[in-house]
Amino acid sequence: MRKTVSALCGATLLALTLAVVSFGQVQTTTVTKTQAVQNPDGTYTIVEYPVGKETIVTLNPVGIPGAAGTATILRAADGTTIKVNLTGLPADMTAVNLYAVDPTGAVTLLGPVTVASGVGTSTISTPLSRFMLFSSTEDALTTYGADTHVLFRSAVPQGLTVIPIANAVGETVAAVAGPTSEYAVPMLGIPTFKKGDDTKLKINFSGPMEGARANIFIEPHKRTNASEVRMVFHDLKEAPKNTAYILWAVSPDNQYQNLGQIVNVKGRNEAEIKSDVSFPDFGLLLTSEPLGATTTTIIKPSGHRIGVIQLVP
Repeated sequence: MRKTVSALCGATLLALTLAVVSFGQVQTTTVTKTQAVQNPDGTYTIVEYPVGKETIVTLNPVGIPGAAGTATILRAADGTTIKVNLTGLPADMTAVNLYAVDPTGAVTLLGPVTVASGVGTSTISTPLSRFMLFSSTEDALTTYGADTHVLFRSAVPQGLTVIPIANAVGETVAAVAGPTSEYAVPMLGIPTFKKGDDTKLKINFSGPMEGARANIFIEPHKRTNASEVRMVFHDLKEAPKNTAYILWAVSPDNQYQNLGQIVNVKGRNEAEIKSDVSFPDFGLLLTSEPLGATTTTIIKPSGHRIGVIQLVP
């Protein structure tokens, strides 16, 4: 007998990401805010966005006279939506990339912003709730610092408090809650699944992978403690090429198991990842990793988080 469970979209790629509401009891993290001293040059503007309240953030241009930008941010229970509007860009510019920096200092590529006639607009989703924004013409940034080529950087919205980078120079970090890992995922509650029966999760991607689809099937084995996980991708022609997509199982104590990878190549429309997971309980995480890396050389996530898979009742 098969039970079917739907999943909600929340992605951002590239920085691409998808997120949905969890099954059963939702795991929550309590964040303790402290007043932080922002770097004098405004390099760090990380804040925690309120749930259910639309926040308009000014994106300050860096070295582009006459340019202006805003980001309208709405955080919901299942993810955050960012609507970007940039004006006054050079006439020959066709695209910029939007990045987020979280309180751990991790940089996430959220997605491209298409530019035409000096105006750039985009709507992007992310599971992040605490971050600052910056844009750049570079498409593979993994760190953020004084030498990063920045076109726009988010200001601190009125009424919100800067959350400092852990151990960052020029920031007050005392009594700040521990950082949330980019790869932290909720457990799926595998012990509650019926052995020998599979659960199907329907997933629709957003961001740069919008148009691609995937189904995930989880079936605990009857005679062992392992569970079979099978992820079937459809309409891969819509997914960015020259990128490896790796599915990970994450245990409650943050151990990672690489379940396999797929690469979108010319003419490919469908692909499948299938593997057994030995963890008694686990969550699922999808990341994009450098092309050319293989499942035998990557033993833990290092690329951009594309999506966290959660069950809904």
